[in-house]
Amino acid sequence: MALHYELRLSGEGGQGLVLAGKILAEAAAIYDEKNATQSQSYGPEARGGASKSEVIISDGEIDYPKAQNLDLLLALTQESFDKYHEDLRDGGFLVVDAEAVTRLPDVSKWTLVRVPFEKLARERLGKPIVANIVAIGVIVRLSGVVTEHAAEQAILARVPRGTEDLNRSAFQLGLEAAQQASA
Repeated sequence: MALHYELRLSGEGGQGLVLAGKILAEAAAIYDEKNATQSQSYGPEARGGASKSEVIISDGEIDYPKAQNLDLLLALTQESFDKYHEDLRDGGFLVVDAEAVTRLPDVSKWTLVRVPFEKLARERLGKPIVANIVAIGVIVRLSGVVTEHAAEQAILARVPRGTEDLNRSAFQLGLEAAQQASA
């Protein structure tokens, strides 16, 4: 069966979700040689307003670049969960920030994964700004939609020079967190 995987990374401006979406799309297209699209939208504010980044990864052609039947939803804020959870297909992964998304309806039709992304980045790495890279690690380990090697290569190609070690550590932290959350 052909691969067609739809992801939406949602939260608020300033959380690095557009960068995370670009990294996942590049990991798929450049390093894993799959087809990928990435799109984004922001609220009226650059920081603090709602934002989302959508990625579609496929073995075949991608006819429409907008995600409509999500295989995975990352929600880093309650507002983003409330706004986007209805697009998540039954059986899909619902990945939420355990500290920010606290009001959940019956989630039995999804695979719920709760990770305190910003807290982990702050406490383990001293930099909450890399919570988006921690999230990439979780997404990659849970979904398997891109290889870990491809994701790491895409991260290192995209992050500012001099931050490679920090971002590599954040990615590894996300891989570990996914393992613990799904154990």
